[in-house]
Amino acid sequence: MPIKNVLVVDDSPTDRQHLTDILSKGGYSVSTAASAEEGISKAKASKPDLVLMDVVMPGQNGYQATRELSKDEATKHIPVIICTSKNQETDKVWGMRQGARDYIVKPVNADELVAKIKAFD
Repeated sequence: MPIKNVLVVDDSPTDRQHLTDILSKGGYSVSTAASAEEGISKAKASKPDLVLMDVVMPGQNGYQATRELSKDEATKHIPVIICTSKNQETDKVWGMRQGARDYIVKPVNADELVAKIKAFD
C-alpha cells in the first residue's frame, strides 16, 4: 500500500514545520501532533499510512508511544519511523524493540527521509 498520509509527532514547532515542508514537497499529505499523547489519539482516529515519531517530548516519550501504537490492534499495521536527535546505537536498538520499523537521526536529510518512506510502498 503506497504511503500517502503521514502523521508527524514532535513537540518542536520548528521540527514539525521542517518535516512537514519535506513531506509536502515529496507529495505527502501531512498531519501533526505536538505530543506523544496527541499523536496516539490522532493515529487511532485518522489511521495515517505512516507515523514519524520524535523521542524526547514532555509527558509520554516517543518510545512509549511507539510501543503503544505497535501493540494496539487498531494501529499496529501503521509503520512508525523514529525521528530523533538521539544518535547512539543503543537508542536505535531500543526504538526498534518498541516496534519502530525504521530510525532516522536529526537533522533530517530530506532525500534520506523520503527514501525511507518510499521503502514502505
